[in-house]
Amino acid sequence: MKSDVETLQTSEKFDEIYHLASPASPPWYMQEPKRTISANLLGAFRLLDLLKRGGRFGFTSSSEVYGDPLISPQPESYKGQVDCTGPRSSYDESKRCTESLLFEMQRTQGLNLKVIRPFNIYGPRTRADDGRAVSNFVTQALSGRPITVFGDGLQSRSWGYVDDIVDGFARYFWINETDYKGPLNIGNDREISVLEVAQYVSSLVGGVPIVFKPSPPQDPTNRRPDLTNANYVMPEWSCKVSYEQGVAMTLDWFREKMKARAAG
Repeated sequence: MKSDVETLQTSEKFDEIYHLASPASPPWYMQEPKRTISANLLGAFRLLDLLKRGGRFGFTSSSEVYGDPLISPQPESYKGQVDCTGPRSSYDESKRCTESLLFEMQRTQGLNLKVIRPFNIYGPRTRADDGRAVSNFVTQALSGRPITVFGDGLQSRSWGYVDDIVDGFARYFWINETDYKGPLNIGNDREISVLEVAQYVSSLVGGVPIVFKPSPPQDPTNRRPDLTNANYVMPEWSCKVSYEQGVAMTLDWFREKMKARAAG
C-alpha cells in the first residue's frame, strides 16, 4: 500500500514496523521543513498506533543527529552539536525528537525498539536530483559538465555503499538476535574528503574540470562513525565495498540509465 506515512489508514496491526520514511536530501528537506518533520515525528506517532502489542519497531535515524561534531569518530554517546533553529534543523531535530519519543516509549511502556543511525549512504538507484555529493558528481561528469564542489572540499564524509548499509540494517533489525536497543551507528569508518571523491569521479570520465562554489549553510565539517557497538552487536558485518569500487559501480549504473533514456 502506498501512502504518506503520517496519514496511513488501515485496519491491520503489524508484528514489525520499520520507519524509514523521510526526505534525506538536504535540498529537499530545506525546501520542505514541515513535510520533513511531519514524516519523521507524526509518522512515528501513526505507526506506533499500528503496532501489535509486543511488536518490534525499527527506526532509521541519522548521523545528522550529531550536527557539526567536535569529536571524531562519533560514538552513539556523543550528544552532538546541532542548531535547533538552523536551516538543517527540520531534518536533524525531527530525527532527534523521534528518537526521544521512541526511547521514552521503550522506557515507560517496554516498546520493543531498535534504532539505527546511518552515515552517508550512496549507490545505484539514487535520484539524479538528489542533491548529495556522489550522485551530483556522477551526473554532472556524465553530462560533460564541471563537477561542483561546495566550499574548499575538505569537509569529510564516511561513504557507505548501499549494499553494505542495507546488509547492516538487516542484520541489526532482524537477522541477529540482540537485545541492544540502539541507537546504533551503521556506516563506513573510512573518512574521505568531498574533494577527493570529486577528483576520483573526474578521473573515471577522462578528467572533467572541478569548480568551487560557496559552502551551503552549516554544512558539517566531518562525519565518521565509531563502530564499536556495531562490531559488538554484528561482529560478522563490515563495509566491504571500497568507495573506489562503489563510486565506479554507481557511475556505471547512472551511465546505463542515461543511455536508456537517450535511446527511448
